[in-house]
Amino acid sequence: MKDSFVKDKKIVSRDKLKKYLQSIYQWFTGTPERSLSEAYQAAQTIRNIEIEYFAGRKISPESATYSESAISYWQVQLERNLIIIKLRLTEFKIGNSLFNTSNSTFLEKLQFIDEILDKYNYKQEKPEQVSDESIVLKPQNSQINNVIENPINSSHDIEIRDESAFNKSGLLPRTIGRTFSRIQADFSSEAEETFVRNFRFSQNRTRMAVRFFLLLIIIPMLTQHFSKPLIEPIVARVRGENPNQIFLHHELEEEAFKELKTFEKKLQFQHFISQAPPISPESIEHQVKEKARELLKEFQAKSNSAISNVFADLLSLIAFALVIVTSQKEILVVKAFLDNIIYGLSDSAKAFLIILFTDTFVGFHSPHGWEVILDGLAEHIGLPANQSLISLFIATFPVILDTIFKYWIFRYLSRLSPSALATYKDMNE
Repeated sequence: MKDSFVKDKKIVSRDKLKKYLQSIYQWFTGTPERSLSEAYQAAQTIRNIEIEYFAGRKISPESATYSESAISYWQVQLERNLIIIKLRLTEFKIGNSLFNTSNSTFLEKLQFIDEILDKYNYKQEKPEQVSDESIVLKPQNSQINNVIENPINSSHDIEIRDESAFNKSGLLPRTIGRTFSRIQADFSSEAEETFVRNFRFSQNRTRMAVRFFLLLIIIPMLTQHFSKPLIEPIVARVRGENPNQIFLHHELEEEAFKELKTFEKKLQFQHFISQAPPISPESIEHQVKEKARELLKEFQAKSNSAISNVFADLLSLIAFALVIVTSQKEILVVKAFLDNIIYGLSDSAKAFLIILFTDTFVGFHSPHGWEVILDGLAEHIGLPANQSLISLFIATFPVILDTIFKYWIFRYLSRLSPSALATYKDMNE
């Protein structure tokens, strides 16, 4: 009777496991269709907003006469739905490549989604040369303009040009035409309004970028600072007061022995230089025992603190990742903010920053800095400083960084700013 009950129980468990695995398989195989449906719904939401509030035109300040707050609200909705579309399309492509599913409605939905994406994407070729007079940045799918209010571009803001703007040639240089256009814009009746809009655009971008950087630094630091006091008592309770668990590694043990021996020699030295009566061996032994108990508590607390640092650092990394994941809109703004600052620097300033950065991390004196950083990191998490591993890291990692820097300089800097590259070579020589 008991054997039959056990057998029936095994059969039921096997059936449940089989159903569970089948449901998981069905969920995975249905990923392409599910992801495409969610992307299609997000595209439908954008189309409905265009029809109801922008007379079927593109969601932008030029398509309607709403206030700044209303335009910002609709642009945030647009940005959120565009991100959903791109994420779900990525899931669809991966799932479709794995399971090779097909459906008659896939093509119709994909065509509709592409129409929406094409409307809010800038398709442009790489410029042949970028001069200091005309800074050209390549925004990713025009998402930056959907996050912040996009004013009419002026000479102080990011200019987006298509391929024809670079390839057109005329009787006069293009800079002369741009100068006349700028003068004409200054005498326009909308010049003051355009200036105010551009100023607000730049101000909002700077505020969002600074706020993002502060959150990126402060939130992980506060997480590590407040989580460690909560973790440390748990670690102390788990480890207990077992003398065999005092030291995490032999270097801590040697440090404790050295301090104890130094204390004992200090007692003898004070006895030799003082005119006090001699100290009995029992008294010296008693003081040494008291010092040993103090060292026991000190190094046990140090070991518990090192273990707590590991868990607190993991929580701070999780907090850092959450800030990155939940701030996709701010990341786009920060990218535009940094591009505007970097491309606004002179060639000498760009070359100076590149030399400073490369010499700091891969220069002649950088191994000493890397050694200090790695020793401090090992002490922070309670690991012994392995000189062999540190030497291996110093011998390989800066070389890899140097290779990446040289490739970036050769591949991108020569194309984006040839004059900065020439200045960099002159300063480096």
